[in-house]
Amino acid sequence: MTYAFDPPPQPAVPILGEAALYPVRRILCVGRNYAAHRREMGGGDDDPDPPFFFSKPADAVVLPGHDVPYPTMTHNLHHEMELVVALGAGGADVAAADALGLVFGYAAGVDMTRRDLQSAYRDKGQPWEASKGFDYSAPISPIKRWSGPAPQGRIKLSVNGATRQDAVVADMIWDVAAIIAEASKLWRLAPGDLIYTGTPEGVGPVVKGDLVEGEIEGVGALTFRIT
Repeated sequence: MTYAFDPPPQPAVPILGEAALYPVRRILCVGRNYAAHRREMGGGDDDPDPPFFFSKPADAVVLPGHDVPYPTMTHNLHHEMELVVALGAGGADVAAADALGLVFGYAAGVDMTRRDLQSAYRDKGQPWEASKGFDYSAPISPIKRWSGPAPQGRIKLSVNGATRQDAVVADMIWDVAAIIAEASKLWRLAPGDLIYTGTPEGVGPVVKGDLVEGEIEGVGALTFRIT
């Protein structure tokens, strides 16, 4: 097979303790999956709706040890610390009871958000993909292989040493199994899919020069500077 031009490089994330890399197929993200974050964003506590998703391009990943350039077209860039699920198997209409069997591992990630653009688009009833799916919008730690129950421990983020987000993954409204099962109704999931599972309360702005440090208990940590 020949191409009109050279294909772009395959985005890939390190696997903790291994030489092999995890090839990223796509990135799905869950919105408002912690009750306290819903409240800080102006939502209610009780919502019977299933999780809603948005996406980022695979090449939005920022690998460990790399900084995050401050994006264009925003004056209000926010951090959102999240547990990331890395799938090693896939399928459609996966039952929640079987969903954890698709998991390859977990990582710590940050969903970077152009908050001002998001608000402006939402107020006009327009799609707000440009507020989420921009270049360098998905910093991530190495992926840790995993089997058994999903992580439930502490999730935290600090900016310049000051704690901004501090919660536990167990506070998620929809757990990992439910998220995977619901996503499988909308897409045929496959190895290489990353799912950012939502952020707890405490999201806030960052500016050039800020040092961002995030960690999820038992999973991993990441550090990057806004440049």
